[in-house]
Amino acid sequence: MKFGVLQFFSWPGRQIALPTVYERAFDRIEVMDKSGYDAVWLAEHHFTDYSVCPSVHMMAMRVAERTKNLRIGTAVSLAAFYHPLRLAEEVALLDVLSGGRVNWGAGRGFDPVEFAAFKVPIEESREYFQEAVDIVLAAWTNQRLNFSGRYWQFEDVELMPKPLQQPHPRTWVAASSDPAVQWAAKRGLSIMMSPHSSFVENAELRERYRLELEKHGHTINGRDIPMARLIAVADTDAKAAEIARAGVEWVAGSYINPEKSAGDTATRAMTMERAEAVEHYMGSAVIYGCPENVIDQIERLREDMHMDYLMCAPLSHSSFMDFTEKVMPYFQ
Repeated sequence: MKFGVLQFFSWPGRQIALPTVYERAFDRIEVMDKSGYDAVWLAEHHFTDYSVCPSVHMMAMRVAERTKNLRIGTAVSLAAFYHPLRLAEEVALLDVLSGGRVNWGAGRGFDPVEFAAFKVPIEESREYFQEAVDIVLAAWTNQRLNFSGRYWQFEDVELMPKPLQQPHPRTWVAASSDPAVQWAAKRGLSIMMSPHSSFVENAELRERYRLELEKHGHTINGRDIPMARLIAVADTDAKAAEIARAGVEWVAGSYINPEKSAGDTATRAMTMERAEAVEHYMGSAVIYGCPENVIDQIERLREDMHMDYLMCAPLSHSSFMDFTEKVMPYFQ
């Protein structure tokens, strides 16, 4: 069983100085480095105080300076918003400077505000994303890149530096829909699963992914398939429930609205009304309770849904510490 942390840089109410938000997050990441976590996964967001992290690669370099053991993941680099060669360069350079500790996660995104600001047509976002990922991987694995696609064309380009990890950093793509799963499986890419989907939705998605991998001559065996979950832990179930509800109220209020959709069912949770979203999370997407009950929930997820990599998104600092000190040691 592996554990990682999906690290947000939330700025609720803008009540404290933003540098303090970052410094507290870095302090937490140093605890992760010493506590047996596999990776910290940095979440890229734009134009929202839900998480003020517009450059996961710049943030990852700071993490690399302050850690020794932790792998450094992106969850995700919003690939459609980058020039793909610049994206390939930045992640490769990060891999070299971090000593080969990069876990590269790439995602499409879903927020119309971001697509509009970056001038990416939302109806073409899937194609933009997929082409960008293909280019990044080709640039890393070929001495010189030649590529002719719908949006990008390159001839005889040598990417420097190449990543330290060979043939390239371990790569995941965010997948919450059948088309995303089919595309990833065809290319033999691993997937990571959303914190916004229900437990059942993630289990069904994982099984479809397994079947699609086999269809294309690949196997799910040996892969880390991170399942992101919001986490609340406290001494009692009642206190944990309070933390969980307050946390999902914040998520629902700051990040979710019915207009946030990339045009398919991949972001169903994102399009709910606030009250509906809160109950969705509390009933089927958050792990919460006293340490003993959280352990039991994780064990059930291992047995029923084949979860072997939990990407935690703690809803409070106390939840993070209780999980680190009272839950994770059970599985080590």
